[in-house]
Amino acid sequence: MTPDRAPTVQELLTFYLEAGVDCALMDEPVNRIAEAGVAASSGPPQAVAVRTAPVAMPAVRTEAAPAPEVAIQSAREAARTAPSLEVLRAMLEQFGGCALKSTATRLVFADGNPQARVMFVGEAPGRDEDIEGLPFVGRSGQLLNRMMAAIGLDRTTAYIANVIPWRPPGNRTPTPQETQICLPFIQRQIELVNPDVLVTLGNPSTQTLLSVRDGIMKTRGRWFDYDTGSRVIRALPTFHPAYLLRSPSYKRLAWQDLRAIARALQG
Repeated sequence: MTPDRAPTVQELLTFYLEAGVDCALMDEPVNRIAEAGVAASSGPPQAVAVRTAPVAMPAVRTEAAPAPEVAIQSAREAARTAPSLEVLRAMLEQFGGCALKSTATRLVFADGNPQARVMFVGEAPGRDEDIEGLPFVGRSGQLLNRMMAAIGLDRTTAYIANVIPWRPPGNRTPTPQETQICLPFIQRQIELVNPDVLVTLGNPSTQTLLSVRDGIMKTRGRWFDYDTGSRVIRALPTFHPAYLLRSPSYKRLAWQDLRAIARALQG
């Protein structure tokens, strides 16, 4: 968009999408500038009428989210009782402790084979994932597919999830509270899948799941022990596909990590 001409409709829509505006509140657009002009010209009584006129709003859950400490404890208690992935998913569908649920289109639980020997975990869904209800289906998901294919894997032989199962508005970074509220559910998900190899994709999932403070540059390629309480799983951090799209020069290091994963699965 340039200042010497009016933007096209396509440019405006692209701008709104990149800013995180991807849903409409009403069926028809409302000219707020015209409303303000009418209110100003009609005097104080009309101004009051404009302010108090009902406005059509989308149907959303209006109950207040519980305090973070209460939500975290509730998530822990609920997650530990889930006997299967199906029950865990149903719990998340009903869970009201995370405010992200009210702004997301749908739950993004997982994709792939629940009996897979390798599980990939990212941070949170993006716009494409929010629309389809599946993790890693956008550009980064296409790259992840190619990364898995390079070592003989696909979505029938791997399991894919995120720490956060709902898209943060505008793809913003999840808050520490949101992460802690969702953490018990992904921990139980890993325990139920029980893979031989856990692959954490990017900084947030690595630091959250492996309890490390170092950045991905220092942790990638290093094996960690992930303790579910009943079993220790080998875990390997590597770059998030979205980061590799922005910094393709690091694909060489990611390839080294993929080879290490392949060797672990063969052992």
